[in-house]
Amino acid sequence: MKRFVLGVLVTLIILGSLAAAVFLGIGYYLSPQDALRKADAIVAISGGETDSRTAEAVRLYKDGWAPKLIFSGAALDPNGPSNAQAMASAAEKAGVPFQDIELDEVAANTRQNAAGVASIVRRENYQSIILVTSPYHQRRAEITFHRALGQSFPIINHSSYDHEWRRARWWATPYSRQLTYAELQKVVYELVSGRTGQ
Repeated sequence: MKRFVLGVLVTLIILGSLAAAVFLGIGYYLSPQDALRKADAIVAISGGETDSRTAEAVRLYKDGWAPKLIFSGAALDPNGPSNAQAMASAAEKAGVPFQDIELDEVAANTRQNAAGVASIVRRENYQSIILVTSPYHQRRAEITFHRALGQSFPIINHSSYDHEWRRARWWATPYSRQLTYAELQKVVYELVSGRTGQ
């Protein structure tokens, strides 16, 4: 009897440890980060905290990680400039020459971001990119961009700073939990169907 109880306790401890590891690992799964290395272009896509994504792309450019910037995103307001144009304007104000910036101004979701950027990458014959987005969005963006560019195309994952979400503490607030669960659903949908809703 004692041996049976001990076996049950050990099993419960193992299962509990595995569950904790999976729970804690969700944030790291959603937010893969690669060691920086030089690439042909830095890609920043609009979305949550677009200003932060733009600033990080500009910082990488100024630090010499790539000679070109690609900004992707359609206009939130049909009567106003595209998100990509607003990002480019901010980059120029920060000292990036306009000739080093390329735009995809029609993408309204991650899949369209990937398709628009892929067209620029092929046209310019870029051989690698650094992909900048919010940390919780990095995995889905990587999956979607690999579909558009090819599984063997070098994509270097590097997230911008997000004020609300941390991969090591994604469960800390109701907002970050909701964001994480929603993003996990989108990643699963992307993996299963090859399509993403936004």
